[in-house]
Amino acid sequence: MCAEPPPGYSTASDADLVLAVGRRDREAFVELFGRYAGRINAFVMRAGIGAADADEATQDVMVAVWRHAGRFDAERAAASTWIYAIARNRRIDVIRRSRRPVPDPEDPLFRPDPSPDGLREMAVAERQALLREGLASLAPEQRRVLEAAFYDGLSHGEIAAREGLPLGTVKSRIRLAFRHLRAALGDELAAELDD
Repeated sequence: MCAEPPPGYSTASDADLVLAVGRRDREAFVELFGRYAGRINAFVMRAGIGAADADEATQDVMVAVWRHAGRFDAERAAASTWIYAIARNRRIDVIRRSRRPVPDPEDPLFRPDPSPDGLREMAVAERQALLREGLASLAPEQRRVLEAAFYDGLSHGEIAAREGLPLGTVKSRIRLAFRHLRAALGDELAAELDD
């Protein structure tokens, strides 16, 4: 499963190897891999995980050891404890993934919402057209303040500052615009604009 270990590390402790791996020593990693890969693979397989998934999990554990060896603290735990903690977490991830149910494409949650009926779509389109016509029929100064309030989300005071108008003029133009829209659109549609 691994290359011949380098001669200088065969007698080193696991902790010394992990510390050397933390310094990105590849030879130390080869030795550590040789010591632990088989044990981790067996550890993962004892949980009932298949050989292919166990091999992948073992590789993931050893990659994590390589990446995180700089965080290893020999005073807090033995190297084997630290490595097996990584292996245990990876084994749990593999078990969770294997127990996750396969989504059923026939489940109603996976189906798109039904499209609205044709009459409703037509009514919405008619209302939008009426609103566009109503806005187009406004005086330019009324349309400008109304668009600033609704499309730009500006307050009356912000509109007054931007347009260089008195606050009362802005409020009057918005009131006049609503009055004009109510006459053009009808009370029912204009009432929706007030909401």
